[in-house]
Amino acid sequence: MGTAEIERKLSAILAADVAGYSRLMGVDEEGTHASFVAHLRELIEPSIREHRGRVVKTTGDGFLATFESVLGAVRCAVEVQRGMAERNANVPEAQRLVFRLGINACDVMIDGEDIYGDGVNIAARLETMAEPGGICVSARVQEDASGRLDLGFEDLGERQLKNIVRPMRLYRVIFDRPTAAAGSATPTQLPDLSDRPTFAVLPFENMSGDPEQQYFADGISEDLITAIATWCRFPVIARNSSFVYKGRALDIKQVGQELGARYVLEGSVRKVANRVRITAQLIDAPTGHHVWAQRYDRELGDLFAIQDDITTSIAAAIEPEIMEVEERRATARSSFTGYDLVQRGNWHLYKFTPEGIAEAQRLFTAAIEADPNYPPAYASMAYSKYISAQFGADFEPTLQSAFEFARKALTLDEKDARAHMFFAQSSLWLRRHEEAIAAARQAIALNPSLAHAYSVLGYALDCVGEFEEALKTVAHSFRLRPHDRTVGRCIPAMAVAHYQLGSYEAAEQTAFRAVTLTPLYWLGHQMLAASRGQLGRKADAAQCVAEIRRREPEISRSAYSARLPFRDAIYAQRIEEGLARAGWNG
Repeated sequence: MGTAEIERKLSAILAADVAGYSRLMGVDEEGTHASFVAHLRELIEPSIREHRGRVVKTTGDGFLATFESVLGAVRCAVEVQRGMAERNANVPEAQRLVFRLGINACDVMIDGEDIYGDGVNIAARLETMAEPGGICVSARVQEDASGRLDLGFEDLGERQLKNIVRPMRLYRVIFDRPTAAAGSATPTQLPDLSDRPTFAVLPFENMSGDPEQQYFADGISEDLITAIATWCRFPVIARNSSFVYKGRALDIKQVGQELGARYVLEGSVRKVANRVRITAQLIDAPTGHHVWAQRYDRELGDLFAIQDDITTSIAAAIEPEIMEVEERRATARSSFTGYDLVQRGNWHLYKFTPEGIAEAQRLFTAAIEADPNYPPAYASMAYSKYISAQFGADFEPTLQSAFEFARKALTLDEKDARAHMFFAQSSLWLRRHEEAIAAARQAIALNPSLAHAYSVLGYALDCVGEFEEALKTVAHSFRLRPHDRTVGRCIPAMAVAHYQLGSYEAAEQTAFRAVTLTPLYWLGHQMLAASRGQLGRKADAAQCVAEIRRREPEISRSAYSARLPFRDAIYAQRIEEGLARAGWNG
């Protein structure tokens, strides 16, 4: 590409791809390709030309187009998405082609028919951040189009895009406004989105008596919509639909019916002097029963920091609560989708018993057979295999199986935070330390409210000797989920860190809590025995060693000490020293 031949031009770039294209091609390669070509020829290319744009290139599952103006690019994107919704209306859901679109305005290099530059890469990254059927744009596009088109823009905050140096502020284009009769505040009734639980966040009520605080209450609600839609595992009703209810007396059952939502989150904000109190409650809309409620008190300071803190705390708290309810629902059904089978399997898995794990794996296998392209089925199977290995089932081969199931889940959906987390777990215990840390950090980047991922990262940091950082990381996990049912399996990471730092009292207390909560997990017993050995509590330590030997009579002290996948042998030797002082001879 010769420098003299390159010209530069300010352009609006539209990048697009088909969500789940690999799955569609796997089911019907020729039919999927034919549908893509038809949509391109009959809808997309004419719309691009109409709005003074041109197709730069098509890819196997998408296209790249350039426009003379931002308004032309945005108008075209909306027209394409609305047109695709109409064309898909009578197509079975499993066969629909649904586009994700990203738009950026930038200076591009033009070489013949092709375009290059960082701004083009950003448009491609924006497309990956869009929801299926949606449009994601950069701040520059939002600034140019805001107020000039009959559209809304939802602020998604600053995001770190892959291979882009600086974080960028992103916006979701809102073009699906519900219609209502003149003078009516009642939204059009929407259909149930799927068999998965659909979620609505209502505008939080400003209880301060200060109109100036309304922006803060709205900000909490909007941030929660964004966070839950981005981080959690279920569809979320868009802001423009749920905010129709602002300032109205509500019947939650009716709201759920009108929005097609199974769960509704509502709350209030009250500011008194230099403190702010936020209350939130999660309601099962069909029954009106309260699933969860919590109150948050904070000192006033940086309001945006408080907003982020509250948003993360609420999102972290509600997801496990919903999933427990969903698991109970699934056990009562007589016919099952892949989603139902995974929920039933999780209900058995979280008993953390050999029988529960076996039944969970049977149900996850059935889920994969029912829907071979459903990522959560593979992710949950990966976790179940990891737990099986920890309970002594053919350790290395079972961990390798967990690794492969997690990798399959990521192949199907690289944005699945749980799949990254389970990939990190299996990688760690296969002693692939750097991969484990990177995958755990990626899980947290995708879902900062996924408390379990912080514990996985804590284990990985333990194993590479970063004990102070491990303590901070696992402590954050506990703050996010103080009552989570899986917490007993994560506490030993903190016990390991305390022990290796020489804080044997703290290690002993933490390990005792772990054994109490999850008596079948070996690591709590190991750390309890070693800590008591270092503390010179010989009688208590000897009882711990006796219990270990009763459970695993064939294992040696050195093998038991080396079971945690430390990168450096010195850390396993320190544990063996504690076990020797506990009275384990040989």
